[in-house]
Amino acid sequence: METESRYTLVGALVLAVVALLTLAIIWLTGAADTIAYQTYTIYFKDQSLDGLGVGSAVKMRGIKIGVVDGYRFSSKEEEAVAVTTRIDEGVPVHIGATAFIKRNLVTGIAAVEITNGPTDGPLLNTAPAGERYPVIAEGSSDIDKVATALSRLAVNGAQVLDKMNTLLSDENQRAISETLDHLNELSGHLAANKQNIETAVREISDAAEEFRQASASIGQAATRTEGTIASVGRNADVALKETTAAIDRLQRDASLISERVQQLSETGTLEMTSVSRDVRTSADVLTTAGKRLSNPRAILFGPDKKQLGPGEKLP
Repeated sequence: METESRYTLVGALVLAVVALLTLAIIWLTGAADTIAYQTYTIYFKDQSLDGLGVGSAVKMRGIKIGVVDGYRFSSKEEEAVAVTTRIDEGVPVHIGATAFIKRNLVTGIAAVEITNGPTDGPLLNTAPAGERYPVIAEGSSDIDKVATALSRLAVNGAQVLDKMNTLLSDENQRAISETLDHLNELSGHLAANKQNIETAVREISDAAEEFRQASASIGQAATRTEGTIASVGRNADVALKETTAAIDRLQRDASLISERVQQLSETGTLEMTSVSRDVRTSADVLTTAGKRLSNPRAILFGPDKKQLGPGEKLP
């Protein structure tokens, strides 16, 4: 009985050792990491990784959500370091997330701080072409922004100093001194001619008052002129209407006269035709009489035999 219990204890210990070995093998092969973590790659190009190492914390809003699994120099981007991070599987990382280096100013220990993307956006769980893990873009910290602003301020300050040196050069100083001398001379002349200046100002004020009065007079004249023009316009409208009526009457009278002239022309044409016919008859008679008078002998002694017509005989 005692021997069987001893064998049972030994068997239990062997099974426990085998289970522990199995868990250790799974841990070493990374299966446990695959189950408990999600892996991301971050390419740092503009920030220094001083104080960052394997096992350094990965944080989001100050809370540790993972660790740095490794890093290597990237062959895809010049002077970039690819940092591989393992983040707890339950932490949602959205598209648009950025990462930057946050460093303790006292100890110098660095950590990776992640700023998550929009919470209503999709999760970042797809690796781009050529990458093994999803990639989180590099961002910038507040300290980097301040340092950049200070750097720009220093550059601008240096430019301002250069411009001040240029402004305060010997040549410009002489020019400024001459300008001040001219201003002093001008102020002296103004002080000497103060009374004349006051007189001129008073005359200008009087002229302005006269101009104002003239403007008022011009405004009143313009008002009166506007009324006169309106009256003239109304009279012109009435005259235009009367002229239009007279023109209509003239047109009617001209039409009537034209009809009368046409009738008179037709009657005159008929009478002229009758007169022309009478004149032609008279001309024929005169021609006949002329022919007779052209031969007095025939009138006195009668016509010659040769002049007798058919059937005519001398008496």
